[in-house]
Amino acid sequence: MIPEFTLNNGVRVPAISLGTYRAKDGEEAYRSVLSALEQGYRSFDTAMFYFNEVSIGKALRESGVPRSAVQVTTKLWNDSHGYEKTHKAFEASLERLGLEYIDEYLIHWPLADDEYLGSWRAMEELYKAGSIKIIGVSNFMKHMLQSLMAQCEIKPMIDQIEFNPQFQPNSLIAFCQENGILAEAWRPLQKGALDRAPIPEIAAKHGKTNAQAVLRWLYQRGVRTLPKTTHKERMAENMDIFDFMLDEGDVAALNEMNTSVRTAESPDEFVFMGEKLIEKFRGQGYPC
Repeated sequence: MIPEFTLNNGVRVPAISLGTYRAKDGEEAYRSVLSALEQGYRSFDTAMFYFNEVSIGKALRESGVPRSAVQVTTKLWNDSHGYEKTHKAFEASLERLGLEYIDEYLIHWPLADDEYLGSWRAMEELYKAGSIKIIGVSNFMKHMLQSLMAQCEIKPMIDQIEFNPQFQPNSLIAFCQENGILAEAWRPLQKGALDRAPIPEIAAKHGKTNAQAVLRWLYQRGVRTLPKTTHKERMAENMDIFDFMLDEGDVAALNEMNTSVRTAESPDEFVFMGEKLIEKFRGQGYPC
């Protein structure tokens, strides 16, 4: 059984969710979800920008697992900010997923206040109507959360952010926890960094893999994780972290790995360079 976190609206969410970024729409995404369900996963993270909502929804509908037993997260992409556009984008995601409601809906990246505030107003309406069970944001920094919370009716329940041993936004994590906002970690297992000391030593000490040691560390810090994989063996490995506990020394040693260096664009880049970044992604073949 996967432990759960309780959100500020009383909804409970599994402590680990399957990330699906770059899982290709079609057979790969479809089979990944079915494999994860077999392993015991009951939460799945996608987005408009991942372009795999169709296959993920198809797998969930055809799996035989009751809809009430699974949770689905998807996200609003940058070109759909604003009140009217958000309503249309939400309905489009709902149709692609083939579901009657979405469990968790997030603003994927912050742009200017006047854009994401309109999106948030639409999301509040959809939440009140029962079309969304959890509303939140992704990649919002502390000052962005403060601005949103000062102007919204319903405060965010989630902030999905980059968090791994090399990049630990500790001030933001503390702010979220003080305000009842659950932090979700994307890229919790930074590629090429799991073999850095002291991770292997800590993992060996507990008879676990390097990835399991890091995921356990995040869980003990009160953070929900979204490790992404399409491999059944890795899915099982990533979920097998709830039968041991890191001691204070282990946690402190992993905390000391922080370099405060991001592995991707910062949220401020999206605020001040939104159009340039949209053009960048369009140039990579994404229909922004």
